[in-house]
Amino acid sequence: MIFNLIRSWEAWLIEHELFRFVRVFTFVEFRAVAAIIVAFFFVAVLARPTIRWLIRKKIGERPEFGVGQLNRLMASKQETPTMGGLLISGAIAFSAALLADLTSFYVQMALVCLVFLGGLGAADDWLKLTSARRQPGARQGLYTWEKLAFQIGIAVLLGRFIHHHGASKFVGDLSELARMAHSLTLPLTKSWVFDPEAGSYVPAPGLIVLGPWAFVGVACLVIVGSSNAVNLTDGVDGLAAGITGVVAFAFLILCLLAGWGDGDVAKRLLIPYIPLSEELAVVAGAMVGACLGFLWFNCSPASVFMGDTGSLPLGGLIGYIAVVIRQELLLFVIGGVFVAEAMSVLLQVAWFKATRGQRLFRCAPIHHHFQLAGWSEQQVVVRFWLITALLAAIALATIKLR
Repeated sequence: MIFNLIRSWEAWLIEHELFRFVRVFTFVEFRAVAAIIVAFFFVAVLARPTIRWLIRKKIGERPEFGVGQLNRLMASKQETPTMGGLLISGAIAFSAALLADLTSFYVQMALVCLVFLGGLGAADDWLKLTSARRQPGARQGLYTWEKLAFQIGIAVLLGRFIHHHGASKFVGDLSELARMAHSLTLPLTKSWVFDPEAGSYVPAPGLIVLGPWAFVGVACLVIVGSSNAVNLTDGVDGLAAGITGVVAFAFLILCLLAGWGDGDVAKRLLIPYIPLSEELAVVAGAMVGACLGFLWFNCSPASVFMGDTGSLPLGGLIGYIAVVIRQELLLFVIGGVFVAEAMSVLLQVAWFKATRGQRLFRCAPIHHHFQLAGWSEQQVVVRFWLITALLAAIALATIKLR
């Protein structure tokens, strides 16, 4: 909003010698950092009233596990307010609306993703905690197939719109940029090569260009997978919020590199150049600030949990940004902890069925396995944060290893 207002009134501001006071808001890197600060204080200011409202509504967590020892470890969390994701989604939406370019297609689709998945998560949490649909002693929200159907639906729409936008909206007849916007970026491979005869960078000969439905398929896998992986990670105080903050900060940097200027930075780094994608750095910054602000109240012992209301949109947004800037595979590196959490559940279920009752891990997701192995909750959280920070550094370093 601020950016759009400044652009609309730019001539008047220049005429009255006022433009120099607001010129800094025309720089996307400044607005991305400002979004971190705005989102943090949005959560900090509204957290206490929101927590009191959730307590009055008796929207409290009731953790139940199939392992008695884990139930005893988590007993202190009974009735802790959940649906704190309302704060996270609200902070991201407010910061993006205030500081991002609202005419940007990518920002608009990010807000659609946020609102849709946030609403889906809120419906799931509300049914779990308050609905008569829940049987006595059970926690029944949306069924798994229902959640997946809605997630796949929004992922298909986002993937189709992203593909169409990359083909026709901002690249026009520049076929090389259209190919770049639809490419599959493999780690340690070049998206550009320097042509000495032309004296400029051209798309790499081995560029893997995805067709429309292959592109949508990849988008579905990444957005749905990321959304559910963050949801599975949200199991102990501060774990999902801290990891997501680190991952979002890494993607803030990647968005700036992918869309800055006329692509000179992306070409020198040999990564895909996606025009106008730098505005997603503001959205990523809002995610960082929202996670940091929420972590203030979610660190052990947590005053509030994010619930599906926060975890589903956070994961979906990360996946969406990765699809836009063509860094889906790099997300698997940066979000390695998310991948491990999701895979531990899949492997546990497969092993349990194959062996007719045996467990591969003490409990899944894998953070509970380490709790039962003797790690304290704080040790699990901090060590997983450190691993994520290391993975983010490795992923960013690979940009120069091509």
